[in-house]
Amino acid sequence: MAPFTSVAAYAPPGVGMLAVGIVAEVFGPHGEAMPGFDFALCTDRPGSVRTDLGVPLTIEHGLDRLAAADLVLALPGAGFRTPPPPAVLDALSAAHERGAVVAAHCVGAFTLAAAGLLDGRRATTHWRFAGLLARSYPDVAVEPGALYLDDGRITTGAGAAAGFDLCLHLIRREHGAAVANHVARDMVLPSHRDGGQAQYLAAPVPGDGQDERLAAVLAWAREHLHEPLPVAELARRAVMSKRSFLRRFAAATGTTPHAWLRDLRLAAAEELLETTDLPVEEVARRVGYGSAAVLRERFVRRRGVPPRSYRRSFTRVPPSAG
Repeated sequence: MAPFTSVAAYAPPGVGMLAVGIVAEVFGPHGEAMPGFDFALCTDRPGSVRTDLGVPLTIEHGLDRLAAADLVLALPGAGFRTPPPPAVLDALSAAHERGAVVAAHCVGAFTLAAAGLLDGRRATTHWRFAGLLARSYPDVAVEPGALYLDDGRITTGAGAAAGFDLCLHLIRREHGAAVANHVARDMVLPSHRDGGQAQYLAAPVPGDGQDERLAAVLAWAREHLHEPLPVAELARRAVMSKRSFLRRFAAATGTTPHAWLRDLRLAAAEELLETTDLPVEEVARRVGYGSAAVLRERFVRRRGVPPRSYRRSFTRVPPSAG
C-alpha cells in the first residue's frame, strides 16, 4: 500500500489540548521538500467542542472524514472512561476494515478498545491508566512499559508527549527515516526518544539531563559511528569505570551501549540509503559496519528487507546526489 497522505483525528468531548497540538504540528506543513499531509480534526457533532482545559475548540468536520483518511487517530479525552457514541465506534471499525492505519496514544487507546480493535492485540496507554485498560478490556494484552507499540495497522502510544513519538514512528515507517528526521528537526525534537516506557527506539536520548559527561560522550559517539566504539573507550571518555558507565548508561537510556549503537547505526544507514546514492559498501563503512554483508544482516533483521530494496522504496534523491 502507498504511504498515508490524508490524516483524520477524532476529537472527543474534553479532548486534550496537548494531543490536538501534537497531531496538528506533526502533520502540518514542514517545508516544500516534505510530503504534504491532508490533515483534519473531526468529531461526531461538528461545531464547538470543549477541551480538557475548558477552552472551546471549533471543529468543522464530521465522521465522514474518517471514511476517507489513510491514517485515523483517536485523540485522548477527559471522558475516556465512558465509551464514545456507537457512530464513532462504527466509523473507526469501518476505517480499519477498509485498510486505514488506525492509531491512538494516551487514553485514546480506550476508544480503540471500545471499538473492539485491540482485542487479541498488544497495546499501551498512559502508565497511570494501564491497569484500568486491562481490567476494562481483558481481551487486550496491555503493556504499560512501552512508549509505543506497532501492531501493523493498529498502533498505540503512551501518555502525553509520547504522541510525538507515535506520530514520528508512523511517518518513519511509512515515509522513511529522512522525512521523520526532517519533521523532528523542524519541531526541535529528537527523532527517537528513550525513557521509562521505551520500545523499539533507534537513537535513545539520555534521560538524565544532569549527567553532562554521559551526554557529551553519546553526542561524540553519534559523530564517530564509523569507528569501532568499544564500551571501554566510551567509559574512558566519560571518566568512569566500565561498570559505572554501564550502570549510568542503562539508567539514562534504558538499554545497553551495544543496542544503542546498533540502532543508531541502522538509523544512520536508513537515512544514507534514502538521501544519497552511495554504494551499500560505503554506507556500511560510514555507519561502522565492516562490510556490506554485515549491514545487510542487521538491516534485514530490523526492516525485513535488504538495504537495496529499502533504497528502492524510500529513495528521495536523483542519481549522483551522493
